[in-house]
Amino acid sequence: MNIGYKSALAVLPLLLSAAGQAQNNYNDVQIKDTPLRGSVHMLQGAGGNIGVSAGKDGVLIIDDQFEPLAQKISNALGDLGSKSPKFIINTHFHGDHTGSNGWFHQHANSTILAHSNVRVRLAKDNETEPQALPVITYEDGIKMHFNGETLHIMHLAEGHTDGDSVVWFEEPNVMHTGDLFFNERFPFIDLNSGGSVEGYIRSVKQLIKKTNDQTIIVPGHGPLANQSDYKVFLDMIEQTKTYVEKLKAQGMSADEIVKKGLEPQWQSWSWDFITEEKWINTLYND
Repeated sequence: MNIGYKSALAVLPLLLSAAGQAQNNYNDVQIKDTPLRGSVHMLQGAGGNIGVSAGKDGVLIIDDQFEPLAQKISNALGDLGSKSPKFIINTHFHGDHTGSNGWFHQHANSTILAHSNVRVRLAKDNETEPQALPVITYEDGIKMHFNGETLHIMHLAEGHTDGDSVVWFEEPNVMHTGDLFFNERFPFIDLNSGGSVEGYIRSVKQLIKKTNDQTIIVPGHGPLANQSDYKVFLDMIEQTKTYVEKLKAQGMSADEIVKKGLEPQWQSWSWDFITEEKWINTLYND
């Protein structure tokens, strides 16, 4: 799929918001809180799933969806202890994960952390305000101690983008994968922003090795998951990749493979943003 990061930022708000909404119409979006373990919660609204640490040290969030939802997110955080997160961790630069950065910086004085490539890519967008940029960046990762728990923030290269991070809450054994996991659906791999199918597979395999059958996994998109769900997701990527590569080696074009379609067991993985056609093109063009 040939789509750049600016195109992704423009399209994602439309396609990932609640069904039937216009790009800037978030009035009907409800922020749902799911308590997990220890201090950790998951918030769902429109866009990427938000991870939360809430406790005696305050509130920390992982990703922050779209700016029109910032007040609703803040209100939901207030129910967990504070409307003003001390820290925001961006798992990557796409707008459905970073859109409220500036709002929280302005209204809550939140400190934003991300991989250095996230700051670089956000800064290249003329519409990104300076206050929306991460102020703490890292290369391989960073460790935080917050609300009595250890947060391992780890960079995985060349996966969804070139700036992906995951967050593992050690003691409660909860992992937020960002967009290195789209549960029950085809993933978006941003080939024009440092992502690749091979790199994505490598990253997913690394993360699966860091989990066990007790790990709660917060995917970037989709329902709450576990290690078994993550393995099914990896299996889908590897099998569809092998299928498309085989047909490509036989001389079939991407359009011909799209017309033929994937094997029937993968049809349910198609969704609004990454349809079967787009997923085939991603695999073909990687």
